[in-house]
Amino acid sequence: MRIATFNINGIKARIDALPRWLTAAKPDVVCLQEIKSVDEGFPREIFEDMGYRVETHGQKSFNGVAILSRLPLEDVTRGLPGDETDEQARWIEATVMSAQPVRVCGLYLPNGNPAPGPKYDYKLAWMARMEARMRDLLAQEEAFLCAGDYNVIPQAQDAARPEAWVTDALYLPQSRQAYQRMLNLGMLDAFRAREQGPGHYSFWDYQANSWERNNGIRIDHLLLSPQAADRLTGAGIDREVRAGDKPSDHVPVWITLDD
Repeated sequence: MRIATFNINGIKARIDALPRWLTAAKPDVVCLQEIKSVDEGFPREIFEDMGYRVETHGQKSFNGVAILSRLPLEDVTRGLPGDETDEQARWIEATVMSAQPVRVCGLYLPNGNPAPGPKYDYKLAWMARMEARMRDLLAQEEAFLCAGDYNVIPQAQDAARPEAWVTDALYLPQSRQAYQRMLNLGMLDAFRAREQGPGHYSFWDYQANSWERNNGIRIDHLLLSPQAADRLTGAGIDREVRAGDKPSDHVPVWITLDD
């Protein structure tokens, strides 16, 4: 089973590029971020015609997450538990009903800039809620994964120029520590487990020729529970998608699980 995460930076802007990648890469499950569309405005028919089931948690003009799956989905839930006042569309869950079911959590973690400030406080509080949700899922001792745009640069090797990010919310010590606490629960950074060393990035800014100079960062992650990690057979980043027409500033990150 191939599972991918892809921040598409607007479904309308990527309405041609996303189907092209789906046709070429043939992922079984995709977690999308920044769809920037309400649920009723998402062009689901395009993807249903390609054989995907579509579940969305949308928001007008901002945020928004979705799960596309060739396999049946059950027990779909929307919104990260822990704060009933949070109206931002950043979390969706569903169980993928394969031969060995896996719970998939799609997420778009807050950016947090400018930091310090209310937006950074929200980011850290959101990460604490996410950690709590991970603890609940781990207690069930079933396979699950959390895939999406974490807006966290975990280590210096995950940035071409880490010194340029030292005051940014993506790389501040508190952000990286919150990410590390998730790993300390027993979660596995799937890509890092398969690919070691620097030079692997999933985001390049549109400005300053960042793509051409490979001045990127790795902020799109798939964290796996021990039960899912036992099934991990591969991981990668589809860099070539960034070079296409009207690309997102992110590229897909994928894993394969034994099924």
